[in-house]
Amino acid sequence: MRRIKILVSLSSDKNEAQREMSAVAQEVARKLDVDLEIVNAEGDAIAQSQQLLDRILSRDVRPDGVVCFPVGTGLTQVADAAARNGIGWAVLNRKVDYLQRLRATCKAPFFEVSVDMEEVGIIQGKQFAALLPRGGLVLYITGPTTNPGIYARLQGLNSSKPSNVTLRTLPGSWSEESGYRAVSSWLSFSTSRETAIELVSAQNDNMAMGARRALSEHTSGAERERWMNLPFTGVNACPREGEEWLKRGSLSASVRVPPTTGVALEMLVNSLRDGSLPPERTIIHPTACPAIEKVTRPR
Repeated sequence: MRRIKILVSLSSDKNEAQREMSAVAQEVARKLDVDLEIVNAEGDAIAQSQQLLDRILSRDVRPDGVVCFPVGTGLTQVADAAARNGIGWAVLNRKVDYLQRLRATCKAPFFEVSVDMEEVGIIQGKQFAALLPRGGLVLYITGPTTNPGIYARLQGLNSSKPSNVTLRTLPGSWSEESGYRAVSSWLSFSTSRETAIELVSAQNDNMAMGARRALSEHTSGAERERWMNLPFTGVNACPREGEEWLKRGSLSASVRVPPTTGVALEMLVNSLRDGSLPPERTIIHPTACPAIEKVTRPR
């Protein structure tokens, strides 16, 4: 029997959360005994589209199914090409509007597996409440505005944080370096150093750590000591990064976002093998790390 070929398309191999998604995909592929190829777009949406189309339209390396974490848009045209060629398609962490249409016209499975991003924000809001019982101003670094997940996280955060906790937002792009640049630029304004920030947070752990590094390098004396004694929080809590930062006390709290590649890959392969149709949308729930009742300020 011919072995099933699966292509996994991720945004980058420089982000620990994406590296974890890659590792989980490889582990599940071995368990399911399927051939797996993983490609990384290095944060370039156009490159990702081309990588996918090259393989979808190739007779030699055409996969039976694609598991895709979109960099920018939901890749509608690429998904259409997969459907025309009878290739299954699982989109990760992105709500797209073409699934129902393609599920109605294509025999191959088309579906979404996502972490509940609004719930991620809700958990962060509860962490803010635990860390700032008397309220205060949070310096908050978001992901790129092209990613709709950042707005779901903000919506959840605003729905759960206390009214006396306010946000000063800065834009980032998921990497530690982007968090570092965002805060370094913010510190260049004299008024920033006079702002009474009580907590520093970001929409992932890497940006939070970049912010911490910027505050450490660009301040000194009592000012630096004050910044370093503030709580820092993030999202992802990957075993090799976020969990370690939590253990060391560099982060006071994070949100564990489970990798979706394993679930999607298993659903896709089972569908290709037995003809079953996966649900159009499967939601995976994040968890607080540590539990909310155990969140404490640095000492």
